[in-house]
Amino acid sequence: MGFLGVLLIFALAGMQVVWRNWPWSVREPVDVLVLYGNVDIRDVELAFNNSDRIARMLVKEGDRISAGQLLAVLDTRRLQAAVARAGAQVDAQNQALTRLVNGTRPEDIRKAGADVEMAKAELENARRTSARRQSLADKNAGSKQDADDAQAAAATAEARLAAAQAILDLAIAGPRREDIEEARATLAALQAQLEAARIELADADLFAPAPGVIQERLLEPGDMASPQKPVFTLALTDPVWIRAYAAEPDLGKIRPGMAAEVETDSFPGKRYPAWVGFISPTAEFTPKSVEVRQLRTRLVYQVRVFVQNPADELRLGMPATVRVLLNSSRSNPPEAVPKDPGLR
Repeated sequence: MGFLGVLLIFALAGMQVVWRNWPWSVREPVDVLVLYGNVDIRDVELAFNNSDRIARMLVKEGDRISAGQLLAVLDTRRLQAAVARAGAQVDAQNQALTRLVNGTRPEDIRKAGADVEMAKAELENARRTSARRQSLADKNAGSKQDADDAQAAAATAEARLAAAQAILDLAIAGPRREDIEEARATLAALQAQLEAARIELADADLFAPAPGVIQERLLEPGDMASPQKPVFTLALTDPVWIRAYAAEPDLGKIRPGMAAEVETDSFPGKRYPAWVGFISPTAEFTPKSVEVRQLRTRLVYQVRVFVQNPADELRLGMPATVRVLLNSSRSNPPEAVPKDPGLR
């Protein structure tokens, strides 16, 4: 082997040393599993649960909001009128039910009794008149027609007495139980209508369901809102996670609750505490947007790594590197893991 051969051997050895110590060839520790992914969050399309014109919009893009904060208001004139109308119907029916439950007033009973006494007196007078007319007719001192008319008048007075007595009996007995129950049912139906009208009026206010940032403001005051037309898009600030992907050989190394650390290119050297929150039960192809060292055609499993973001530095879609601490004794407390992280 000549001088050139020896020189070539030393050159190749030097290149190998340089290659192994170059930044891109640095090997991760065996107790760390490195995954690559992107920051992900949930977003919600907020819409009114009612249809009317928007009266006020109280927030704009970029505003940070809290749970329960009022975001927008509809024109409520029509809804307030509906509530007033339903309330009046409930009041009227409530009075009708009270009247039935209380029964007949004593004054009405006394009047019905007086009508009965008057009918008795009229019957007694009609009977006497009929008897006299019949006696005269039998003696040919009066006409037969007068006797018949008097007898008919007595029968009419007797029927009038029976009717007055029936009215008195009804007044004493009071309303029927079926009528009272019907009035109760009608009152319940009207109360349900009133509650529905109040709910519609309450739905004229749009509140934030959770803390977040207004991402889009889609409508403006004067626009016609409906449940099918979102007014805002709300980006939720909690939870924040990294959607990463693990190869099948690495599935046995990780489990939900394992401690992890997250790094991003935007904040070099800063590591965010994190933990493994979800491992997909089904395989998929590696998304082309994810930069990994393995072949892109390899089947991988989605891993959702939840990360603490107190300074609100992580943004949707931001590339991130996840280091799962395989041998760490630290584990995320179960109560900190979202109960239903779900898939998007």
